[in-house]
Amino acid sequence: MKYWYETRAIAHRILTELLRQQRTLILWVIFPVSMLLLNGFILAEGSKITTTEAFKIAAPSTLVGAALFFSSLGGTISTIVAERESKTIKRLFISPLAGISYFLGIFVAYGCVGIGQSLLVYTIAALFGVKFAGSWLLGMIIIFCSIGSYVGMGFLLGTQFARRTEDVNSLVAGFGVPLLMLGGAFVPTSFLPKELLLITQFNPIYHMNEALLKVSYDAEDLNNYDLRLHFVFLVGFLIVSLAGGWLAYRRMLITERRL
Repeated sequence: MKYWYETRAIAHRILTELLRQQRTLILWVIFPVSMLLLNGFILAEGSKITTTEAFKIAAPSTLVGAALFFSSLGGTISTIVAERESKTIKRLFISPLAGISYFLGIFVAYGCVGIGQSLLVYTIAALFGVKFAGSWLLGMIIIFCSIGSYVGMGFLLGTQFARRTEDVNSLVAGFGVPLLMLGGAFVPTSFLPKELLLITQFNPIYHMNEALLKVSYDAEDLNNYDLRLHFVFLVGFLIVSLAGGWLAYRRMLITERRL
């Protein structure tokens, strides 16, 4: 129960700070909504398909790219860097707080943000006639795997490569924008040349996007071969991401406690 209370306290503190700032949360609402509308209308016009079909394709890519990427990964990096700069992390670990509780608290906090963004994106898509035809449970698992992957990468990047608040934007942009482009977040992967399509096979965002897209259409379980491939890659990346983030986080704790 100790870990549960500490995790909940950390998550509550981070969410409270986000609510107080408001500007960040507003941007995390405006950006995915605007990207969904742009992607949907551009895809409908460029591919000569119905608006409903276009938004059904655009919703998964907008969620994993424009929404979860910047909130779960960018938010995790920002939180870690800001709390290292303000010495909040040092003060936290002078207290009896367990290291795992802080790690899980950030995951829970940005998981809540991600759930809110998921509801927002699919609610707007539903206004254009989009229906989630596959398994809701499998879709939620894919979304949570995506959030966990981003948070794990956020810990890795935030603890090892970002030292100041000014580093966050350049790090997220330099690391993330190419992956988003190749993952189908801004441009459908069907528009990419064959050489780049080969690279996308190693891009976790591509597998998040494709897995969620297939579930959105009609996939009810992992008997679908293509879905199973994307899902296995995503779960494998989730494990690697969380393990890498945890090891980097533990290394940061040792450094912070020595200073």
